[in-house]
Amino acid sequence: MAPFDPLSALLGGVLIGVASVLLMVLNGRIAGISGIVGGLLAPGTADKGWRIAFVVGLIAAPLLFALAGLSPAVPDMPASWLLIVAAGLLVGFGTRLGSGCTSGHGVCGIARFSPRSLVATAIFMAVAVATVAVVRHVLGG
Repeated sequence: MAPFDPLSALLGGVLIGVASVLLMVLNGRIAGISGIVGGLLAPGTADKGWRIAFVVGLIAAPLLFALAGLSPAVPDMPASWLLIVAAGLLVGFGTRLGSGCTSGHGVCGIARFSPRSLVATAIFMAVAVATVAVVRHVLGG
């Protein structure tokens, strides 16, 4: 795992905030990744152009970062691909169940003082803490 770098964390947070504000101001949309991808995969969605541009930007950003000679932090994933895929599907199911993900509720919703987003983000964090505790201390992972 890469060591914590407060400068890159600050820069990443600022970039996420600026991108969210720009999407809201210029397009009137919330930067919730699960909603953006869900709308992209749903048949009959008319506004796919900005969704595709947003997802391409998410994928291209670390590639451009690497081309600029900087090395992006690569997370260490000490798990099998089957477990990673299963976890991703569970996260996708949970975000649809909660009508949003950490970016939509945690970044945009809390910034708008949405009570629903405060509750959703608190639940996300509590489940994350419980999951890590079970995986590390009960299952020995």
